[in-house]
Amino acid sequence: MNKITWIIFAVVTVGILASLIIFSGNSKLDVSTTDTNAIQIANDQNGNIGDHVFGKTDSKVTLIEYGDFQCPPCGSIHTVIKAITEEYKDKLQFVFRNFPITTSHPNAKAAAGTAEAAGLQGKYWEMNDKIYESQSDWSNLSGTERTDFFAGYAKELGLDMDKYNADLAGTTNSASITMKINYDYALGKKAGVDATPTFYLNGVKLSSDVLGNETKLKEAIDAELKK
Repeated sequence: MNKITWIIFAVVTVGILASLIIFSGNSKLDVSTTDTNAIQIANDQNGNIGDHVFGKTDSKVTLIEYGDFQCPPCGSIHTVIKAITEEYKDKLQFVFRNFPITTSHPNAKAAAGTAEAAGLQGKYWEMNDKIYESQSDWSNLSGTERTDFFAGYAKELGLDMDKYNADLAGTTNSASITMKINYDYALGKKAGVDATPTFYLNGVKLSSDVLGNETKLKEAIDAELKK
């Protein structure tokens, strides 16, 4: 991604920053003592849905993304991040956390819920990819159209549709997708996230010039691996 792309990114995110709001459910979450840089295991606060980790579990290098599935810059950088995390999967652990900005992206939370529902059936990353890679196809859909669109992906991935629908509706007792999304968002606010995408490499927020340059991003990861 070139400098022009990231200038556009900066303009977009400034606009997003002006409209950020916290989900009403987040006011009830206390993450004051939570280490946002640590891998989050399933617990009562996150609806018994822990962090989704791709790559080498327990690696000394952790890359965390706070993303919004409907955010154009998030969609643009997805291809780069996917390629890098695949290349470094034996060295690096990558975590994706939900930070849907619903004031600007009305379909973002539904997309996040779809990915989480797929995750409850072991297909989180497959759905994550599908949603990002088809962002322009669903971003402007109405509620019913959006629901049907994502359900089509669930069927393509071979999910149990009864469970998928029940999990999205919140009628199962084993996990709460809404709590997971709100928990991720609360962690992002605590970490200082004010726009999407935001990345932290071993707890250090990555600047746009690093994220916008694949070589620099790899160099940053390599530097952490050598420590």
